[in-house]
Amino acid sequence: QVELVESGGGLVQPGGSLRVSCKASEPVFSRYTMAWFRQAPGKEREFVGAVRGSTSFADSVKGRFTISKEYATNTGHLQMTNLNPEDTAVYYCAVGTPITSTMRNARSYASWGQGTQVTVSP
Repeated sequence: QVELVESGGGLVQPGGSLRVSCKASEPVFSRYTMAWFRQAPGKEREFVGAVRGSTSFADSVKGRFTISKEYATNTGHLQMTNLNPEDTAVYYCAVGTPITSTMRNARSYASWGQGTQVTVSP
């Protein structure tokens, strides 16, 4: 099973930017989909974005978040811009082999990172 280690996150003011990273224990980008989910207190885990050949994002972050792949280090990056308090959550990366229709379903992913806190506050 692929091991994922997340880094980044932290506290940022509204309108600011932040990047979270997800380093895999083996090459993943040619074999798996890498996805990002988030979970706010008292809420269910929700899909943020994913990358396989192309990227796909939730409507709530489209145009503000991007995903990039660093093949040399097996690391994916979630770049977040124009953050607002509603983006406050624990962010998780995951890898798996979902089909297109299940890509936004957390159950489609077998390996998960430990999560990293992102807090958007004045």
